[in-house]
Amino acid sequence: QAQLVESGGGLVQAGGSLRLSCTATGPTHSTYAWGWFRQAPGKDRTFVAAIAGSGGSTYYEDSVKGRFTISRDNAKKTVYLQMSSLKPEDTAVYYCAGAFRIVTSPNYAHEYDYWGQGTQVTVSS
Repeated sequence: QAQLVESGGGLVQAGGSLRLSCTATGPTHSTYAWGWFRQAPGKDRTFVAAIAGSGGSTYYEDSVKGRFTISRDNAKKTVYLQMSSLKPEDTAVYYCAGAFRIVTSPNYAHEYDYWGQGTQVTVSS
């Protein structure tokens, strides 16, 4: 069974940076797309960024464009989310997800087949 383990969350001041990592174990060789989502207290889980296909096309939610960068290391089965210029509104539990199939809407959670347990990111003002 494919599993994902996130790491790298923590407490940071506004304007700071964090890098989240998500490593896959198990039968993940056919993963087509990776995504990052986040869920703030009392709110729904929302899309942050995704990377998909052999060419590594990237997708970002508007509020993180220019501040966050998603990347992957296929050999390490790891996807990263580099977060810079963090804001208090970025505070949330961040989840990574993987999809085995070709996804047409990488910003939709239902496109993904397996999820990590989440890592907390807290940005203080």
